[in-house]
Amino acid sequence: MAAVQVQSRAGEIEHNVATAATWVAKAASAGARLVVLPELFLSGYDPQTLRASPDQTDVTAADARLEPLSQVAAGSGVAVVVGASVRADDGLRSLALLTFSPTGAVAVPYVKQHLWDAEREIFTAGTQGASLMLDGWHLGLGICYDGCFPEHARAASDAGALAYVCPSAYVVGSEHRRDLYSAARAIDNGVFVVFAGLVGTCGALEFSGGTAIYDPQGRALQRANAGEGLVVADLDPSAIWEARRINPYERDRPASLGTREVHALSSAASNQPG
Repeated sequence: MAAVQVQSRAGEIEHNVATAATWVAKAASAGARLVVLPELFLSGYDPQTLRASPDQTDVTAADARLEPLSQVAAGSGVAVVVGASVRADDGLRSLALLTFSPTGAVAVPYVKQHLWDAEREIFTAGTQGASLMLDGWHLGLGICYDGCFPEHARAASDAGALAYVCPSAYVVGSEHRRDLYSAARAIDNGVFVVFAGLVGTCGALEFSGGTAIYDPQGRALQRANAGEGLVVADLDPSAIWEARRINPYERDRPASLGTREVHALSSAASNQPG
């Protein structure tokens, strides 16, 4: 498994595709079977450009500009997950993940369900979860803000996911939340978490990276340094079973917590003499 930390250019799809292809080739040389790139990487995460220039930022699965990335996936025999602004036939725009199979086939398996403030003005939220199956591994998909909601990763885990793949774009200043969420989703569910983050400036925003692969006990197996880079880690299924043995949350979680009673406590002040 590889996660790429890289800078994106707003609205420059051909440049971003070429950059992605270069990093996919590097990851394949390092032995990766799946390469994950950040949220909205192909389109650039810049709300102003996304709003003003949809023809410049949007792609479809059949977009000819994606061909270099399709070719490197097929030539290297690896699968790729990367974020983009995707336009459907009906004109609706989604903040989505594109996948490139080891044969080069392109698909749009997942649309972000939890949209952040500026994203709501541009995109239509997804209505269902999605997973990938690769080499016998069930991989649940999320995008950035999805990972802030425990129930999103939990739904993937309940469906059988052994890893939660969550490309993201966290701005500088939110590092404390970024790292906490990824570690928590891993330990909550006893799964690996793969986090690929944008870094550097894109439009008016500056992103903080944070790319890492977490084990099922919430520990970073590999973490990228500052700037652009690549992390690669082997996912060992025995680590999942050990984490779930130590923390048997699924076994111990009741089907319902029942109703809630509210008990009023009298104020000590009210009992004092006047």
